[in-house]
Amino acid sequence: MQSFLDNLIRNAGHDPSTWPWTQFVYLAGMGAIAFVVINFAAITAGIFSWAERRVAARIQSRVGPNRVGPGGFLQWIADAVKLLLKEDLVPDEADQFLFRIAPYFMMVGFACVFVCLPFSHRLIVADMNIGIFFIIAVTALIVVGIIMSGWSSNSKWSLFGAIRSAAQIISYEIPAGMALMIPVMLAGTLSTQGIIRAQGGWPWQWFLFDNPAAFAAFFIYFISALAEGNRTPFDLPEAESELVSGYNTEYSGMRFSYFFLVEWGNMWIMSALATTMFLGGWQLPGLTPERFDALTGGSAVVAELASLALFAGKTLFFVFVVMWLRWTLPRIRVDQMMNMCWKYLVPISFAGVLFVAVWMLVVHAVPALGIAMRVLLTAAGAFGVGAFVVRTLKNIRDTGDKFDFTSNW
Repeated sequence: MQSFLDNLIRNAGHDPSTWPWTQFVYLAGMGAIAFVVINFAAITAGIFSWAERRVAARIQSRVGPNRVGPGGFLQWIADAVKLLLKEDLVPDEADQFLFRIAPYFMMVGFACVFVCLPFSHRLIVADMNIGIFFIIAVTALIVVGIIMSGWSSNSKWSLFGAIRSAAQIISYEIPAGMALMIPVMLAGTLSTQGIIRAQGGWPWQWFLFDNPAAFAAFFIYFISALAEGNRTPFDLPEAESELVSGYNTEYSGMRFSYFFLVEWGNMWIMSALATTMFLGGWQLPGLTPERFDALTGGSAVVAELASLALFAGKTLFFVFVVMWLRWTLPRIRVDQMMNMCWKYLVPISFAGVLFVAVWMLVVHAVPALGIAMRVLLTAAGAFGVGAFVVRTLKNIRDTGDKFDFTSNW
């Protein structure tokens, strides 16, 4: 970001180090980027709210939103307008100040993650050398916002939901963080761009297939991310059968929508982080980062757009998987959720980190072992995907399922 602004200043005929208006240009640039990031996050979350209702309708043989715009696509805009116009109610017995600012804590923690998330070879707000550490740190603000909203509402249901959510998020941050440490160890950097550049464009070059511990770490991270994002089957803080709506029960209007905006936007974050850490990110097959850096002119633009499309495609696939899981799996009990975290995911993630530390030493001494393991795991992954596709096609053939885009959609 700074280098881009420095180039703009130089093109205007000034030296960034001596020009007195340099800091004001930096400030304006930061404001513009913040505006773009916030709007991207909000628009993405809104579109995902429409997409999830369409996916849910398809899975449950319902129609779903289909009135506002083509295929009901503009429904999320109609919802936003409705929520903006609704009255913002604050309970008389609530803590007025904390009640009002709690949603913004969640919004800040959610939006700050986009600072370090790469979208393509060059499209990233700030390529920090502590990028993963920064992401893990700023997401803690979401916990603060949830606790604040539950406490300030002065409602037992809201407080129960907030405590349950905080316990869930803090617990699952441990296996998620340890799982993310495995790609960090393999890449030797905390930079998100550095981790992507340490991988390759072909599947056998991804960290997902580097070793058995990395393969397991991907699933540990994905399960933990579902729990941190309060997604089914871990949506216990919003279990309407026992907690009404959880920590946001007393909220209305646009403040109410902020909680769900964070939840839907978090689907992009968890999917983009999984793509970055384990699936090669924006890496194009057959094009090394060094060759990518050397591209100029039109070829550089085409490659940049291709890397952006590839990263978005991988991320959106996992967003669909998250939606798919929500409308497929039942909600588990709170004791089952905690048992799975502390009795299984936490010790397995710690063991995985130790395994990778030893594995890296062994592969350094015997490189052929690393190559053989990558080939074996890639073949196993391809076999699993193929078996799943065959089984799915068999179910469609046996049940006679048809995609009716005219009436059902």
